Amino acid sequence: MGDPKYPSRVWKRPKRPLNYDFMMEDLNTLGTYGLKNKRELWKARTELSRVRHQARSLLALRQEIREQKEPILMKSLTRIGLVKDGATLDDVLNLDINMLLSRRLQTIVQRKFAFKTPYQARQAIVHGHVSIGDRVITIPSYTVTVEEESSISLSPRILENLQSKTERTAVEETATETVEATDGTSEEPESKDES
Repeated sequence: MGDPKYPSRVWKRPKRPLNYDFMMEDLNTLGTYGLKNKRELWKARTELSRVRHQARSLLALRQEIREQKEPILMKSLTRIGLVKDGATLDDVLNLDINMLLSRRLQTIVQRKFAFKTPYQARQAIVHGHVSIGDRVITIPSYTVTVEEESSISLSPRILENLQSKTERTAVEETATETVEATDGTSEEPESKDES
């Protein structure tokens, strides 16, 4: 157990942190999902490793014990949307880190409300502009369940700002397109007659 003052770590570092291919893959994942640092990625990898370890240990059990314990794991994974109903342990073993990271509140908010970057979505969450039902959630790494996904909402002030920005950018884009179209037709190339 240990002293509650010193909780155990919930992440493990990679075995070969200086492998170039591994580092480039990590950096790509950090940028795609807007993670603050590599520790957030390591936490997700450790959680995925824990789930896959449970699935492997269930495969090693006898059939009657496995039939009792397998639905518990599958129900919890179905609840957070990692696997579909009727999935098998092979589907759990085929999970990858992107599936787990796509269930984070930050990623879902970015997709649902069309933030330009995951970092904008993270900032909105941390500043308390995102709520699930009646609860304001300020944790970007919160794992959203399937039932909660439809009840995610932004504060009205932020929605107005997002809508006005998208309207402004749409107006600016059409204005630049019309200016470019008129500039292209009004300018005629000068021909030089040298005779």
